[in-house]
Amino acid sequence: MPAQDTQTFVAARAAFAEDAARSRGRKVAEAESRTRTAFARDRDRIIHTSAFRRLKEKTQVFVAHEGDHFRTRLTHSLEVAQIARSVATALGLDADLAETIALAHDLGHPPFGHAGEDELQIQMRNFGGFDHNVQTFRVVTKLERRYPRFDGLNLTWETLEGVIKHNGPVTDKLTRPSWSAIAEFDAEYDLRLSGWASAEAQVAALADDIAYNNHDVDDGVSAGLFFLKELLDVPLIGPHVHSALADYPDCDQQIIRLEAVRRMIGAMVDDVMAETRRRAEDGKVDSAEDVRNLGHALVAFSRDMAEDLAQLRAFLMERMYRHWKVNRTRSQARRILAEMFQLFMAEPDVMPTEWQAKTHGRDEAGRARVVCDYIAGMTDRFAIEEHRKLFHLDVWG
Repeated sequence: MPAQDTQTFVAARAAFAEDAARSRGRKVAEAESRTRTAFARDRDRIIHTSAFRRLKEKTQVFVAHEGDHFRTRLTHSLEVAQIARSVATALGLDADLAETIALAHDLGHPPFGHAGEDELQIQMRNFGGFDHNVQTFRVVTKLERRYPRFDGLNLTWETLEGVIKHNGPVTDKLTRPSWSAIAEFDAEYDLRLSGWASAEAQVAALADDIAYNNHDVDDGVSAGLFFLKELLDVPLIGPHVHSALADYPDCDQQIIRLEAVRRMIGAMVDDVMAETRRRAEDGKVDSAEDVRNLGHALVAFSRDMAEDLAQLRAFLMERMYRHWKVNRTRSQARRILAEMFQLFMAEPDVMPTEWQAKTHGRDEAGRARVVCDYIAGMTDRFAIEEHRKLFHLDVWG
């Protein structure tokens, strides 16, 4: 393959990339893997968690049982990881670290997507609150129990930093009750919460935006919430629908939709890479530490792309996220979680043995956290079945 073609796929290592060989290590010291870098080992640990497996039946927008073709949290996480790895590779960053953070970013989401999170926030408002990003951090540092020497996964400093800071500094959130777990962990193991995370973590955050906006367009049309022709005048996606129709006038609507989404992903990726390179040059970013101290995001969309994306999100909010069919499902989901939460608080002995044991000797807030952890770990399907068993006697017939 000619040298210029190779450069399309493999970029020289960026001066501001993270280096697994120079990782700050793990909270509990471990011997290095003989076959993997530290960041690749983190990725593998995440993939093998029960929390990652359960993402297969957790809502993205549509409840998992509503159709086999819609995204779930698992397929979304895989798509984010693919985009993150590709962008990181093209920018000369550590692709393993970007992929790892992308795979981990939704581990703390409860069943039923944002409806589930909203309801757990309400139920936990007097007991320390709930935040899915904090829950993700608790999953990888405490709730997953797979190793004899420590709780959690004992991930590298860089991965933990990226999990909690991929959207930017978080010191302004530490006074929130829902963020107390982060403040407590940081007191023992400094994650430099006032600074920005690595370029790789920022790539994972932008990959999340790219994935869900594109694929919500795809799922929204597929679900019949809006039609392809209605996207023609919507910023960002509209021009790609027009160009796909012009290039392939004889193709059916499904292929045109997929082609337009594919082109939009490409346009957003190109924009992120161009803007990131511009910011790196303007900010004279020459090291990973420069990224953390830059004072603003290094990895970002251009202003024009951000404005177009805001208008696309407004369209999706009106036509998809607030569609009456989605609202109806959200309403049902919130009632399911609310009723289970209140029952478990009143009668913890109806929870499985290992979970009721965790409530022993705890005050009301401690018991609520156990109940919240149990519910947050459920899949959509399990939550529906658990609710049915608890509230409908006919299941025993």
